[in-house]
Amino acid sequence: MTKFSSRQVVVFLALFLTSIVGLGWYYLYFTQFSFVFMIVGLIFFFLIAFYIIQFAINKFILEKIRPIYKIIDFVPEKEKEWKFKLKPGFVELSDVEHDVEEWAHNQLQEIERLKELERYRKDFVGNVSHELKTPIFNIQGYILTLLEGGLEDPNINKLYLTRTEKSIDRMISIVEDLESINKLETGELKPQFSVFDIVKIVEDVFDMEQRLSKERKISLMFADKPDKPLMVKADRKRIIEVLTNLVVNAIKYGKKNGFVKVGFYDFDDKLMIEVTDNGIGVDKKDLSRIFERFFRVDKSRSREQGGTGLGLSIVKHIIEAHNQTINVQSVLNEGTTFTFTLEKAKY
Repeated sequence: MTKFSSRQVVVFLALFLTSIVGLGWYYLYFTQFSFVFMIVGLIFFFLIAFYIIQFAINKFILEKIRPIYKIIDFVPEKEKEWKFKLKPGFVELSDVEHDVEEWAHNQLQEIERLKELERYRKDFVGNVSHELKTPIFNIQGYILTLLEGGLEDPNINKLYLTRTEKSIDRMISIVEDLESINKLETGELKPQFSVFDIVKIVEDVFDMEQRLSKERKISLMFADKPDKPLMVKADRKRIIEVLTNLVVNAIKYGKKNGFVKVGFYDFDDKLMIEVTDNGIGVDKKDLSRIFERFFRVDKSRSREQGGTGLGLSIVKHIIEAHNQTINVQSVLNEGTTFTFTLEKAKY
C-alpha cells in the first residue's frame, strides 16, 4: 500500500477544494468573471487552502506525537550526544517513525551495554574475591598454626612466616596491578615518552628471564636480530613491563625444549614487535577474552604458575595509552603470537 506524506495529503486536499471552487467559478465565468481573474483567484484560493490545511494537520499530528517526543527526549543533559527535534514545516509521520525506531535502537544498545557491564562487574568482583581469598586463607592457616604452638617449633616458625610473607606479597601484587590498570584507564598514569633502542630492551628482558627459561628448558631468541639499533619513542619503563609480561607468559605456558622469539617489522612511521612461542596455545573461543582481567585459559595450570592474572590486561592498557594497538593470534597446542606497534623515533 502506497504511503502518502503529509505534504502530499495537504496538496491533494487543497487541490480538491480548489477544484470544487473552480467548478463553481466556471459557472460564473460566463456571466461575471474574466478568465484571468478566475485563474488568479483559484491560485490565491489554493494557497490559502494549502496553508490552512497544513496548519490544521500539523496541529493535529503535533498534539498526538508531542508526548512521544517528550518520552524519547527525556535524557539528562550531560548524557546527551544528540537530541530529537521536530523539524519546522510539515510534520512527516515517516520522520516520527524513524526517530522512534532510532530511539528504540539506542535503548536496546544501552540495555545490552548495561547487561555487559553487569556481567563484567560480577565476573570482576568474583575474580578479585577469589584471587584474594587464597592468600588470605593461607595467611590465616599459617598464623593459627603458629599461635597454636608452632611458633615455638624452629622447624615450623620460620617456614610458615616465610610462606605468610609470600602470600602477603601476592596480595600486594594484585592490589598494585589493579591500581595500575585503574590509573591507565582513567588516564591518570600517562606514558613518560623517551627515545630508546627496543632491541636493547628485549636483550635486557631476555637476561632478566634467563633463569626461568633455563628451568623450563625454553630458548629465548630473536627471529632475526637487527644489525643496528631500532629507536622508538615510548615509555621505556612501561614497554619493559609489556615485554616482560609477554615473554614470561610465553615461558610459563611453553613446551619443554620450546622457544620464545621476538621479531621486528618496519611499517613506515611505526615499528611492529612480534612475540611468538610454540607453547600450548589458546583455544579460538577464548581469544576474545585473553586481555580481560583475571581471565585464565587454563585455570589449574595458571594457579601453579603464579602471577596475578592481570598481566595481559595491563599490557593492553599500556599499549593503548601509547595510542597503539596489540593483537593476538593462536592455535591450540601449536603456539601463540602477540604483535604490538610503537612509534618510531624521528631523527
